[in-house]
Amino acid sequence: MTGLVLFFLVGLEDSDFRLIVFKPDNVPIVGLIFLVYFFLWVSMKQAVDNDAQLQSGNKPNEYNDPEDKVLVWPDLVYVEFICLILCTCLLLVWSIGLDAPLEEPANPASTPNPSKAPWYFLGLQEMLVYFDPWLAGVVYPTIIVVGLMAIPYLDRNPEGSGFFQFKNRRFAISIYIFGWIILWVMLIVIGTFLRGPNWNFFGPFEYWDLHKLEPLTNINLSEIIYIKYLNTGLPQNILLREIFGILLVVGYLLILPPLFAKTIFKRIYEKLGSFSFGVFVFLVLSMLSLPIKMYLRWIFNLKYIIAIPEFFFNI
Repeated sequence: MTGLVLFFLVGLEDSDFRLIVFKPDNVPIVGLIFLVYFFLWVSMKQAVDNDAQLQSGNKPNEYNDPEDKVLVWPDLVYVEFICLILCTCLLLVWSIGLDAPLEEPANPASTPNPSKAPWYFLGLQEMLVYFDPWLAGVVYPTIIVVGLMAIPYLDRNPEGSGFFQFKNRRFAISIYIFGWIILWVMLIVIGTFLRGPNWNFFGPFEYWDLHKLEPLTNINLSEIIYIKYLNTGLPQNILLREIFGILLVVGYLLILPPLFAKTIFKRIYEKLGSFSFGVFVFLVLSMLSLPIKMYLRWIFNLKYIIAIPEFFFNI
């Protein structure tokens, strides 16, 4: 949270970064990012405080005597009414001080550049850079939704229910923070502030030059192995051509789970059992595949690990 605040405060000294942040489309996104991290900090502080309370033998901070009651009227209604007034004032000041991000009528001869999706879909748009559309647009969103739904069924520890707590909720909180905060929100930040004209990648304080050209030197794993290291052409047989990528992906999905069960996730395996642990590891490996693929693209210019365009199957 502190680093994020410092990043924006220092960044506002740069005129190019200031233009991006104060663009009417981006102001709400900046606010949302700060709110996400602020409420995460508040909830984690409450969880850690409750852990200390329970460890010392006391009740959690949210505990109230059942005899103590708070009435809907007037207690709750007053609070909601005050919040309503404050939100109305905020929106009034916002509408006066900031222009609405309205544009000219759509013109097929003059499309916006970059053409960005709404903020909540920027993560998907960024994933399209690294994965095929069927993976980025169908498989990964499905895994995300199903994975979030599966968390309560994987972490069935009844302790710590009804109040914030981290000690008995390490598994659920950690997988949620990694999937939502580190991956999804980070993709929105990249898509909003680091993707400029032609969807080129720009540094935090780099001028968004419309004429910037990025050479596309990305190559597939099979091309790296056969052409670069073996100094030969690609085999005609598809399986032989992609055998290294297939072995790599199969090993990633089939060898790592039992390896994790015997090493770093041994306690989780014993706690969850075989089936729940399999679902858990599949979610973890699926989430990890995104940053792994991003780093492979950035560092080694690797486009696809398995590239079978004949059947539209590229990973």
